[in-house]
Amino acid sequence: MASIRKIALGTVAAAAVGAGLYFGWGAFKASREASKAEEIQAANDKEVTSGIATKLLWGDTHLHTSNSIDAFGFGVKLGPEEALRFARGEEVTSTWGLKAKLERPLDFLVIADHSGGLGATQRLYDAPRFMIKDKTLLRWHDMMHEGHRGRQRATMELINAAGQGTLGSILPRDEQAKGTMKIWTSHTAIVERYNQPGKFTAFMGFEYTLMPNGDNLHRVVILRDGKPRADQVRPYDPQTEGTETVDKLWDYMDAYEKKTGGKMLAIPHNSNVSNGLMFEMVQPGGGPITADYARRRAVREPLVEITQIKGDSESHPFLSPNDEFANFGDAGWELGNLTMQRAKTPDMLGGDYVREALKRGLAIEAKTGVNPYKFGLIGSTDSHTGLATADEDNFFGKHSDAEPNKERASQAQNLGTRQGRFGWHYLAGGYAAVWATANTRAAIFDAMMRREAYATTGPRMQVRVFGGWDFTDKDWTGDWVKAGYARGVPMGADLKAGKGRPSFLISALKDPEGANLDRVQVVKGWVDASGKMQEKVFDVSWSSPEKRKLVGGKLTPVGDTVDIKKATYTNSIGAPELRSVWIDPEFNPDQRAFYYVRVLEIPTPRWVLFDMIRFGAKLLPETELKSQERAYTSPIWYNPTV
Repeated sequence: MASIRKIALGTVAAAAVGAGLYFGWGAFKASREASKAEEIQAANDKEVTSGIATKLLWGDTHLHTSNSIDAFGFGVKLGPEEALRFARGEEVTSTWGLKAKLERPLDFLVIADHSGGLGATQRLYDAPRFMIKDKTLLRWHDMMHEGHRGRQRATMELINAAGQGTLGSILPRDEQAKGTMKIWTSHTAIVERYNQPGKFTAFMGFEYTLMPNGDNLHRVVILRDGKPRADQVRPYDPQTEGTETVDKLWDYMDAYEKKTGGKMLAIPHNSNVSNGLMFEMVQPGGGPITADYARRRAVREPLVEITQIKGDSESHPFLSPNDEFANFGDAGWELGNLTMQRAKTPDMLGGDYVREALKRGLAIEAKTGVNPYKFGLIGSTDSHTGLATADEDNFFGKHSDAEPNKERASQAQNLGTRQGRFGWHYLAGGYAAVWATANTRAAIFDAMMRREAYATTGPRMQVRVFGGWDFTDKDWTGDWVKAGYARGVPMGADLKAGKGRPSFLISALKDPEGANLDRVQVVKGWVDASGKMQEKVFDVSWSSPEKRKLVGGKLTPVGDTVDIKKATYTNSIGAPELRSVWIDPEFNPDQRAFYYVRVLEIPTPRWVLFDMIRFGAKLLPETELKSQERAYTSPIWYNPTV
């Protein structure tokens, strides 16, 4: 017995020592990681990010994982770590067991899980039933445990509650705030671990989900900083805080910067389902936009997400009747707001689309002296699968149910009805392109702040534009990028008044693994002498100029090589590169104006066509099988008073 007792005591002692070593190592590892994070933050603060931007970096600023209330609710199993591994090029297993990998890794990623109810659906699912006292939460808990469809129904009810503003009364605010902070600090540790300055940039960020009556007023919030500063605040949740106007988010950003010495920016997205509220001509709650409001918005929101999975927000045929390409990605999303709780009417469209917002900004500036809608343009996915996929032939959908399968294209996206939106309305897009001095948090963030960025619907075209007063074709023979910076301004900047008419150096290279280019266009907006907002689209460079001509102001179509039966195309049409020095033929030196570049590819198959070929998917008759993918650069603004 004595020997047995000795063995037992020895075992306990060994276990205690082992535990001590384990936790000691854990503490040591955590200390090392914290020290490394501090070193990276210090280097970040000292980094010089100005000068000639030579690096074109590709990323996704809007990705969701299982920490998002709706992502987990709709079934996704992938968390932040899998998302980061996937973005940097590793193979992962999707929620439904498919092998997933990017053909080309990304350079940076922002995991932007919803601050509202961060991790709430997973906590509710995991909670012991007897501990749930609220009747609504108990019903949702039981629905979620009925299986996948039950979890979906519960999540849809939860989202609708958020849209109606009743979620805050259902989810206890104090408990939710504690749960959010716990998940946030765990999340920031993962992000910090995957951040590799010079190789791959992992940003701290979250999504602010203001949604009055289902009208989308969401923003992605991105931090320039690492874990030491990020952990000093909790992601801002309008449901928890009980605030209903976006200026409260800006207050939060102000407070963060004052408290930590760090920096934040916000990116509005899916204006196309805001039912006119994203880009109003009045302040939230009514009344004219003041110079102070306009200034705060311009500083806090330097970019806007113009394209993503939930449609394209550039323009609409109702707003741009003379633009033959204005209907891209509008189908389905023009029907109503985010939750389809309110139908959309034509008078709402002006506040929904980016081009109109850019024009409205000029009009407001004429009255207040400040432009609230002076933003650059980027794209991102808004994927809720943990997988940042924007390629048509590798599209893993919006939610886990939309992973590759034969049903997804024709599935109704409206709870309990076959009216409204369907799977094919989703786009396989987009990505953010940034011209930066280095692949670091500081360099990419600062490039975003100066709006030296552009959007694509997925393809990785290389696009640059400079505005000046004396560019000529001779500049192409030398270091034209250096000349662009020396004698002009890049995308996202202000062109100061000069002599003559403004000239623009425009260069577009095809995605090296994608389709040829159809054309390059300049989209101009201005306010005329009567105060009326105007726009015009100019074709400035195109493929096969010896054959294709402008007829009645419209360019001869490029053609179409898409084989519907095979989901293929050929690059026998189009051009690999298009360049132009374009001079505004209608320039008025007294009128405020903006100019942004739109680059169109030749027609290519959409993801729905790949589904039809791969899975034998039966598509709805109205399904769009092909499209012309594109890029949108940040504008260059001209102001006669600058």
